[in-house]
Amino acid sequence: MNDSPLATAALIAALALLAGCTAATSSVKTRPAPDAHTVDPIFAAYASPEGPGASVVVIHEGQAVLSRAYGLAELPEHTPATPKTHYRLASLSKQFTAMAIMRLAEEGKLRYDDRVVDVLPGFPAHAREVRIRHLLNHTSGIWDYEAFVPATQTVQVKDRDVLELVSRAERTYFPPGTAVRYSNSGYAVLALIVEQVGGMPFARFLHERVFTPAGLRSTVAHEEGRSTVPQRAYGYVADTQGFRPRDQSSTSAVLGDGGIYSSVEELVAWDRALDTHALIGEATQRLAWTAPTLPDGTSSRYGFGWFIDEDGGRLRLSHHGETSGFTNAIVKYPQQRLTVIVLTNRAGGEPWRLAQQVADLWLETPGTRPWPFETFPNAR
Repeated sequence: MNDSPLATAALIAALALLAGCTAATSSVKTRPAPDAHTVDPIFAAYASPEGPGASVVVIHEGQAVLSRAYGLAELPEHTPATPKTHYRLASLSKQFTAMAIMRLAEEGKLRYDDRVVDVLPGFPAHAREVRIRHLLNHTSGIWDYEAFVPATQTVQVKDRDVLELVSRAERTYFPPGTAVRYSNSGYAVLALIVEQVGGMPFARFLHERVFTPAGLRSTVAHEEGRSTVPQRAYGYVADTQGFRPRDQSSTSAVLGDGGIYSSVEELVAWDRALDTHALIGEATQRLAWTAPTLPDGTSSRYGFGWFIDEDGGRLRLSHHGETSGFTNAIVKYPQQRLTVIVLTNRAGGEPWRLAQQVADLWLETPGTRPWPFETFPNAR
């Protein structure tokens, strides 16, 4: 790979934080372990027998040490949420899109510093200096496709439509690689690159090259009319009358930035695959968990599909996910081999704060810092 010197330096700097991440567990409580009586009060707002709910899992050393669910996955039929309930992951999907790119990179089918315009036909000329790496870590500066979708549009946007939408801009927000701005457009374009280089539709690539080898048996990049979501949760939003359905929007069908459905039970296997390097090598995983330094000397705080920061001397990986009717969070401490995932089927709420509260129950020293996305440009 022709990785840039800047990225290489950042990777080397991260090795100290990541060293021993598969073995270091001394700062995680094991006796007495928190239990349902400790965790349930944190999710009291989701425990109504009449409202949309949540599922949560705590993963320690590759095993689910606590798995709980609250409320309903589907209101009219009063279907209870369970750890097997599949929610739309929203932007938690980005780590899977990044993984697809990393698999292709390890196979030598693309390089992170390839110009996107040289890889993907139809990519706008005004963004000719955008590299694949820039898309992965939100330093591309390409415009948000959502800005070009009318509020009145009823036909759903697909990943392929994103190319035409971002081509309507005349420039990037900033010269690629010089600043950071969260971009759903970037991850939709990455899905198109996977299709172009991988030689198959993105949803099929994920199924065959990511989900199946990771042990995810029912996770799906959902395409209406083509695939089925098992034990599906439907999205809702609160209003003065209670909760009403809000499961889809005009951008819900874009896969690369947020179209995957999964359950907390399935995501245990995903977390284990990351820690055991079942899909990519250790060096590539470290690269994904390394935030490059920007030209002004600041950290970008984003790797490949993950927000990255340090919490009390511990490397913390995280992501939030917000879309029509769903709000989710994942926090991962790789050195402690501790991961907490919270999936909810309602708009609003702050499940990232709940995930951190649950993680703090297992950590000897509770985390104190806000999540990086909360001050990240354009993150939503």
